[in-house]
Amino acid sequence: MGCVKINIPCLDDQKQADSSTKTSKETKKINEKKSTATAKGGGVFVVPFKRCIHGIKKFAKEDKNRVIIFSLKVGFTILIVSLLVLCQSPYKLFGNDVVWCILTVASMFEYTVGDTFNKGVSRVIGCFLAGILAVAIDQAAIHSGPVAEPYIIGVGIFFFGALFTSILKLKPSMEPYGDGFRTILLTFCALVVSGYRVGHPLKTAVTRLYLISIGGLVAALVNILIFPIWAGEELHKELVEDFDSVADSLEECVKKYLEDDASDQPEFSKTVLDEFPDEPAYQKCRSALDSSKKLETLANSAKWEPPHGRFCHFLYPWSEYVKVGTVLRYCAYEVKALHGVLHSEIQPPHVLPTAFQSEIRKASHEAAELIRCLGKDIKDLKHTPHTTLQEKLHSSTEHLRHTTFSCSDSSTALSLAAFTSSESTAALSLATFTSLLIEFFSRLDHLAEAVDDLAKTAKFKPN
Repeated sequence: MGCVKINIPCLDDQKQADSSTKTSKETKKINEKKSTATAKGGGVFVVPFKRCIHGIKKFAKEDKNRVIIFSLKVGFTILIVSLLVLCQSPYKLFGNDVVWCILTVASMFEYTVGDTFNKGVSRVIGCFLAGILAVAIDQAAIHSGPVAEPYIIGVGIFFFGALFTSILKLKPSMEPYGDGFRTILLTFCALVVSGYRVGHPLKTAVTRLYLISIGGLVAALVNILIFPIWAGEELHKELVEDFDSVADSLEECVKKYLEDDASDQPEFSKTVLDEFPDEPAYQKCRSALDSSKKLETLANSAKWEPPHGRFCHFLYPWSEYVKVGTVLRYCAYEVKALHGVLHSEIQPPHVLPTAFQSEIRKASHEAAELIRCLGKDIKDLKHTPHTTLQEKLHSSTEHLRHTTFSCSDSSTALSLAAFTSSESTAALSLATFTSLLIEFFSRLDHLAEAVDDLAKTAKFKPN
């Protein structure tokens, strides 16, 4: 009897065949990509290289903080001082102490010219004082005898290390001079120890003072002569941007409050505190609120800078910029409170804000115009009296206050009794919003006075 033979392939063999087919297809695709890249540019890495160059160009165009320029300047400065090691003659003259010149550039080269001068002067003074202390301790240890010498040096290192550290920690006002104290401590310890083992502490101190001075001088010259970044200009620009951001945020908040009916507002429980991603102008206002530390740091750095650019006279009143920024920050607090009312859970009926739409819109527009004019005066370094704008704002504010809170005309005004009644609890939102708006308008008088003081102290040109 005949039989039929059926060949059923094994499961493992089938998987292996499928895998080999898939691998061959992938290999074919890779080879096609390689051939395409080779045909276009002559190599496999042409496409990634072009993407890398495109990314670098895009970053350079968007680099408003000039990070690339600063990085290149640091590299160039370190290269210059490294020639003292790479060249044979300077290395024979200074020896291994040349590294102090490189460390000086690496530690004191800062983003702005003012910070560089500040750290450079601090390091030079610190090295000078450390040399005096080290020589004094070494002489006292030598005259005390060979037995007591190491103990006196150890006690001196312990005492001055604890002293300088406690000054920095117990007095926060000395933190700007922290780099100088650290230089004193580091240089003192190095000089005392090397003087004990090698001798000639005075010669070592003078050599290192020379090298620190050379490093500081090279860093200062490169930072000033090659695309300088002035702290004064950064402070000036930052303050002007804060003026514009507060004005934009005020107008956006009032516009949303008058035009929205609160139906599309997110629930309060789902809204993250202080974060309203749907309002870009409010995010700018937050930058004005958080600029206090930045303005103070830039003002302290600008004090070390020589006259430059438009700020061409000595003893420029950079501290007045901080005062103006403080008053502006209080105005930004009011805008932040207005945004909080806008996103509160209790909202008034849409008919209530629209009843006072013209008064609120007019007063807020005049306030934003006054803020922008004050910021423009600072930007242009001009002193312009804004008496007319202030009088118009005062008139609009009084009209808004009278219209909103007066009880004489029940058809157009909202009485306080109506606000506090249980039937119109939602109207409290409008009362709060209007009160904050009036408080914001009153703060603008203080802002105008601060700008006027800045213009007089800095001797702005009359417009």
